[in-house]
Amino acid sequence: MTDPGPRVPFAFRQAVAGLTAARPRAEVRLTPLPAPRRLAPHAHALGAAVAVDGEELADGRFVLLHDPEGDETWRGDFRVVTLGRADLEPELATDPLVPEVAWSWLTEALDARGLAYREAGGTVTRADSQYFGAMAERPSRAELELRASWTPADGADAAGHLLAWCALLAQCAGLPPEASGTAVTALPRRRGPRTV
Repeated sequence: MTDPGPRVPFAFRQAVAGLTAARPRAEVRLTPLPAPRRLAPHAHALGAAVAVDGEELADGRFVLLHDPEGDETWRGDFRVVTLGRADLEPELATDPLVPEVAWSWLTEALDARGLAYREAGGTVTRADSQYFGAMAERPSRAELELRASWTPADGADAAGHLLAWCALLAQCAGLPPEASGTAVTALPRRRGPRTV
């Protein structure tokens, strides 16, 4: 939190307590991050990594912003800002439907938890990296990056929004959904560990 103490609005303290108590699926590890200071009077940030058998498959960050006065562009007093990244199989990087499918995973994850939200927006980027020269021995790499923000209808539901985003991140990593229901085709898991 950017401003701990009694001056922090109760609604924000309650939302942060919900984020702290949230427990995503076992493959998702959450860690605190420094919160951005200029986006809103109050902010709380978490990093996430999705790992299976010691291999990191996806990562990202989740930021909860709060302005007690409200923000006209948010159409509310809370805003969620997220980033998620996962490697793709190179052949999927050229699939024209990948961005649309990845965005639908976000809205489906929020809807599956029955969360009300508005003003959702963002980008889905596919990047295909080829290595040359001294790095030519590295295999080509394709990555999916999803940046999204939205306004929760109720800040008290912040933990639900975090868990929906964690489900999206796990899906981007190629993990099957936890809950039974509509069958979803997952992207294939990436082939090897991420190079540094």
